[in-house]
Amino acid sequence: MLPTESSREENVYMAKLAEQAERYEEMVEFMENVAKTVDVGELTVEERNLLSVAYKNVIGARRASWRIISSIEQKEESRGNEDHVATIKEYRSKIEAELSKICDGILSLLESHLIPSASSAESKVFYLKMKGDYHRYLAEFKTAAERKEAAESTLLAYKSAQVGEIGNAILSMS
Repeated sequence: MLPTESSREENVYMAKLAEQAERYEEMVEFMENVAKTVDVGELTVEERNLLSVAYKNVIGARRASWRIISSIEQKEESRGNEDHVATIKEYRSKIEAELSKICDGILSLLESHLIPSASSAESKVFYLKMKGDYHRYLAEFKTAAERKEAAESTLLAYKSAQVGEIGNAILSMS
């Protein structure tokens, strides 16, 4: 067995272990290691789903935090508590930086490894939808030009996925 194969299997095992322990940041790390071995072969359906679950949990927690903090910020603004508002804005910025880092991480992985190595239309559509989702998450909190860019990237990824799905349907009918 090649060293990359055993390492890949070990990373998948560790990702499953991390998932059971609800340690999603570590699960992301293990699945990123697996994704970076795609030159050995594209991700299996199980590996794809593990990667998706890892990132969904990591980003989901931050998105929930951002929504809560933004809501508190609005309440404090309406009460005129400017000291609190300044503190909350700073804290929200920290969460937004984490969100950006997570989104940039998976988007980079999708662009550099996963989409190029996708040999089946099903995999490609899965990754394009994922790409659309993470651009959409960026659009939720970005502002001005960055928000517009994220929204446009979201739409482009979803349209590409839709084209892939239509192609799959046509192929399955023939």
